[in-house]
Amino acid sequence: MRLVAVSKTKPLEAIRAAYDAGQRDFGENYVQEMAQKAAALADLPELRLHFIGALQRNKAKQAASAAAVIHTVDREELATELDKRAGALGRKLDVLLEVNVGGEASKAGCAPEAVPLLLEAARRAEHLRVVGLMAIPPYLDDPEAVRPYFARLRALRDTLEAPALLPELSMGMSHDFHVAIEEGATIVRVGTAIFGAR
Repeated sequence: MRLVAVSKTKPLEAIRAAYDAGQRDFGENYVQEMAQKAAALADLPELRLHFIGALQRNKAKQAASAAAVIHTVDREELATELDKRAGALGRKLDVLLEVNVGGEASKAGCAPEAVPLLLEAARRAEHLRVVGLMAIPPYLDDPEAVRPYFARLRALRDTLEAPALLPELSMGMSHDFHVAIEEGATIVRVGTAIFGAR
């Protein structure tokens, strides 16, 4: 289980304090902010920045340079661009495919039925390593009401591949991560419960 501390909009001192307490993985939503933090925190040798926001193709170069993991690959054009940018940097980039499990028009992510083709395309990319799936289900007050969405992502992964080939399921946030873990999450993205409300 990997805890990604969502540090978007949080000051460098807060990240350093969490790092000193043993936290190593931090999630950022905005490419420019992530790049600035990567530069400012370059003295922290084990720091891993995860990009967890919607990613535009024109920001792929910056994202591929600053992120250890990108959670939000949701279309082939983006995978192709990240592959090109990672190749130019001489690196392999870990990515997760974002799935819109709730079918919400306001959310990014590819439709569940489109995932097999996206996986195939991303697997052809020489400089990307597809490590799993990610979802941001609908926000519901009762965490139990979110459980079916977490179960759906796990079931989708299990129909695509043996879990060993797509080991990561990035799902669950501050108010529902315990349910996500019960449903098979390997990465949870927690901000408020660590850093307090924004």
